[in-house]
Amino acid sequence: MPREIVTIECTEARKEGVPPTRYQTSRNKKLQTEKIEMMKYNKFLRRHTLHKEIK
Repeated sequence: MPREIVTIECTEARKEGVPPTRYQTSRNKKLQTEKIEMMKYNKFLRRHTLHKEIK
């Protein structure tokens, strides 16, 4: 299968002392070889923040 499930985590939450939000998404590992970065909503900070793929 070329698609894999990845977890993305908020990058700004730990700096501000709140728990990080995590989302699960999928990506095509043959077409998108670099790590995913998306703007997603963080309910603890009440705004959209940058989320990066984690292992």
